[in-house]
Amino acid sequence: MAHSLQASSWVRAARTSHVEAASSRSLRECTSTPGPAVTGPGSDLRATSPSAPGGWIRSCTATPHQSARPGAAHHCPLAAALPALHQAAPPARIPLSYVDRLRERTVRLRRLDDILGGGDTYRVYLAEVQRTKAVPQRGSFAGDDVRRHLTVLLAEQAQQAGWAAFDGGRGKEAASLYEEGRTYAREAGDSDLHGNSLAFLACGTLAHDRRTAVGFAQDSCATITDRTPATVRALLYERLAWACAVNGEAAGTEAALDSARESLETAQDGEPQPDWSVWVDRTELGIMTGRCWTELARPLRAVPALTDALGRYPDEYARDKALYLSWLAEAFLRAGEVEQAAVTADRALHLATGVASIRPMQRIAPVLESLRPHGQLPEVRGVLERVAS
Repeated sequence: MAHSLQASSWVRAARTSHVEAASSRSLRECTSTPGPAVTGPGSDLRATSPSAPGGWIRSCTATPHQSARPGAAHHCPLAAALPALHQAAPPARIPLSYVDRLRERTVRLRRLDDILGGGDTYRVYLAEVQRTKAVPQRGSFAGDDVRRHLTVLLAEQAQQAGWAAFDGGRGKEAASLYEEGRTYAREAGDSDLHGNSLAFLACGTLAHDRRTAVGFAQDSCATITDRTPATVRALLYERLAWACAVNGEAAGTEAALDSARESLETAQDGEPQPDWSVWVDRTELGIMTGRCWTELARPLRAVPALTDALGRYPDEYARDKALYLSWLAEAFLRAGEVEQAAVTADRALHLATGVASIRPMQRIAPVLESLRPHGQLPEVRGVLERVAS
């Protein structure tokens, strides 16, 4: 479908108002917990503008030869409008059931990432990390197993906060939080989360050291065992495929994609999957496949994979779909289908409008520059005029 991008302020305001209303409802549902309401460390959620994009932020969305459009993420975070997050105070003796409640809360809050960018969610997720860190200061554990479960939760929360920092343009904070999550995962002996931390570090290193990034990704896959859930295996192999693609390793890319595909195809019915990897499915793998082949300048492989997967991907996930459409637009360009590339870039721009993430425009901007020499074509002229308006 071809969207007409209306850059007027009333469209942006209407979209922002809708998202803010949905976000406030979601947050109220996500953060309700039994017991007295208290605020914990890090509950100050004042809005601050995302920092300028750094090397980390370019890594998983734009390849090292691409540059971010200055000011692309200049967006006032919705954290300023979200209600204060409250959490039940821990009892003097902290049982496993209390940690389970915190985990359920983390699962609910993770859903905010489906509709909001990191510029909106970073302080929400960071505050959760800070609150969970404070739990041992307010009581004693009912056993070592309880302490371990809380440490595993901290690893999850640090990774989620790191992801939001990454998405919102806070490269330094993302790197620090990924390392923190890695430390907690090792302390808890959780190989799945340890592998995920290494995969995040691989993404962060791609912009400035591709070989090291591939090494991180290979190390993440080395954490896989027979007990690793299928979606975790697929996720780690996907990120290895991407690191190899950015490094120009076609054989390594294809092998990793095949391993990811096998992981999903051989999953046992009813096999429990962590909430942080449950989104990895056939559609996600198709998108990653298309991204990798686009990066490797193989558009005849990239276009079918992306077209098929994006046909099943809902527009409601605007940030991610805008990103993925940018790869499809690039693949069309590489295949010489300039008009189709322009139409696809227009769709991506429409979805990216008002999203508090620097990544969509980091990806779309180079595509638009590549379209400029073809400005005599009506489709290209139209999208460039809408960008300039």
